[in-house]
Amino acid sequence: MRILTIKKYIFYTIAIGSSTYALHAQDRVITVNQDPKFEQLLNEKRKINASLTLNDRYRIQIFSGESEKAKKTLIEFKQEFDNLDGTIVFNTPNYKVWVGNFKTRIEAEKNLFIIKKRYKNVLLIKPNK
Repeated sequence: MRILTIKKYIFYTIAIGSSTYALHAQDRVITVNQDPKFEQLLNEKRKINASLTLNDRYRIQIFSGESEKAKKTLIEFKQEFDNLDGTIVFNTPNYKVWVGNFKTRIEAEKNLFIIKKRYKNVLLIKPNK
């Protein structure tokens, strides 16, 4: 009985070894066809993420409310203050328009004074990381 078991063991080992020898799963070449619009979408997302960097800089919030009004406010702001950048941030349930990217509080307060002449509800903010 014992000899049969050893013979079966050797047979199964040789059979499995020879069958795995013939497998070459790593030799295949895979080509991925992707829509060119996907790369454009990724580039747009990278631009948006770069503009939304929340760091140790000061910003001025000029609007908080509905989406369409936020877009309109941002467009008007960019026409009037073309030297300052602006972005729309969504914090439930409001869309907020943040402008500027100031290193120091003094620089931010100078611009706050100028912007306050045109927009009523402005806030000086320092977003968290």
